[in-house]
Amino acid sequence: MKIHEYQAKAILAKYGVPVPSGEAVFKASDAKGVAERLGGGTVVVKAQIHAGGRGKGGGVKLAANPAEADKIATQIFGMTLVTHQTGPEGRIVSRLLVEQGLPIARELYLGLVIDRAAGRPVIMASQDGGMEIETVAEKTPERIHKEYVNPATGLAPFQTRKLAFALGLEGDQVGKFGKMVTALYNAFIGTDASLVEINPLIVTKAGDLLALDAKMTFDDSALSRHPGLKELRDLDEEDALEVEASKFSLNYIRLDGTIGCMVNGAGLAMATMDIIKLAGGEPANFLDVGGGANKEQIRNAFKILMSDKNVRAVLINIFGGILRCDILAAGVIAAVQELGVRVPIVIRMEGTNVEEGKQMLRESALNFTTANSMGEAARQVVELAK
Repeated sequence: MKIHEYQAKAILAKYGVPVPSGEAVFKASDAKGVAERLGGGTVVVKAQIHAGGRGKGGGVKLAANPAEADKIATQIFGMTLVTHQTGPEGRIVSRLLVEQGLPIARELYLGLVIDRAAGRPVIMASQDGGMEIETVAEKTPERIHKEYVNPATGLAPFQTRKLAFALGLEGDQVGKFGKMVTALYNAFIGTDASLVEINPLIVTKAGDLLALDAKMTFDDSALSRHPGLKELRDLDEEDALEVEASKFSLNYIRLDGTIGCMVNGAGLAMATMDIIKLAGGEPANFLDVGGGANKEQIRNAFKILMSDKNVRAVLINIFGGILRCDILAAGVIAAVQELGVRVPIVIRMEGTNVEEGKQMLRESALNFTTANSMGEAARQVVELAK
């Protein structure tokens, strides 16, 4: 789950990460009052959407005084902000962050993620703040400094000092940086985050360190431990079909292709997407109905698949263990009949009650194509999608 910048800063501030003073507004007309409360000087008006590159898209602007803040807020609020992360359709700006302007001496990068290969959190820091970390990693990877944290012992002071020296920090900035990184790590662990990113982390002309921007994402599987975090979810920033799928405990991610996929198990789902591409097609989604899916979930999954107008054919790839093949067949038949599905459907299934399931499909008199292997199924669905 992603949250907005102002929400991330509020969480980080609770853990002791220094952030600029500011307030979120949900009406453009409120920006002027915030600017006045911040002292009446320079402020930054920032669009709040779940995407990077807001400044390049015109969603982050400086205002010299409250009157100018009011004018800029009116321009940004309600606009369709297009960045490299939103796609050409962009996102409508429905909230703003009005924040104090600060005299910046340096811009740095600081981030924390889980390194799946190492099996532990890794802190990343770079002198190239304000840039996309992916670009830095591609062109100048030596400028990204990393410290891996042992979950059993936690973050050690020498690790924060190593990073501070690598960033060229001096004097009391080293200690300030150490406190910030420690607070960031505590926030990461304390909220079951999957990513915390400060880009840029600024050093002011007075030598203070602050999180000028902040991004946080959380492990969905751990949200039950953090009921307060669930309330921060902004459904308007998420794909409508993905939101609908989450209501039925379906793992669905919308993609750009034409072949809808319904699979049980994340690993099998990824393998299915790979083999579709190998056969020359493009998957329209990732959809894992789970090992224990029932007839109702399958119907809902089909409804979501068919709501994507780009889908020209569907591949159902099921290994029947907990989800028996006859239950799958019954659910698919009922869904196709109820929803009036007209696109071709290729079904490859193996496992418990597979022969019973295949017989039900044959006797349904519906337009199903069955396959005995993943390769055969992929070739068939790619051809039918044409």
